[in-house]
Amino acid sequence: MPYEPPADLAGMSLIEIAQAVESRKLPPVDQWDPPETIDSHMRIAADGTWFHDGSPIRRPAMVRAFSTLLVRGEGGEHFLITPQCRQTIEVEDAAFIAVDVKLDDGALAFRLNTDDLVVAGPDNPLRAEGSRELPAIYLAVRHGCEARLDRSTWLALASHALETGGEALNVTSNGATFSLLPQ
Repeated sequence: MPYEPPADLAGMSLIEIAQAVESRKLPPVDQWDPPETIDSHMRIAADGTWFHDGSPIRRPAMVRAFSTLLVRGEGGEHFLITPQCRQTIEVEDAAFIAVDVKLDDGALAFRLNTDDLVVAGPDNPLRAEGSRELPAIYLAVRHGCEARLDRSTWLALASHALETGGEALNVTSNGATFSLLPQ
């Protein structure tokens, strides 16, 4: 069955985005507790490129499939979880990259580099790291994993924050307010 990416984020309503998020079937990795831990020999670079044994994974479908198995442990380490084993995976910065944002009906919807859609809010908060001069904005995705906003997405979000709240650089999504300035 061929992969059909979601429609262009700009052309989707908040209801359509919510339906796309709900319809996504993800493996129940939170229910799996495999007895064995091994090294996957995989790495996710800061730019979102996935590698195996030092070579980039060039098939987007493989990256999308692996990304559904990602979890982040309490110590910040990342794993690919299957019922049989837990595999370590090196993540240089964030497991995902947020590549687009849309504001609709009081909610901020993000498209990730894996074509996942995530709506910011209490369950998927935004957080700011870095410095005021060079902030890094992260979005909680699932199972402890985060997406870092790419430059164009960050600029679109900052522009929205300036238009609605001025110098405070706050944004609101699904009733939750987030600062775009690191503390």
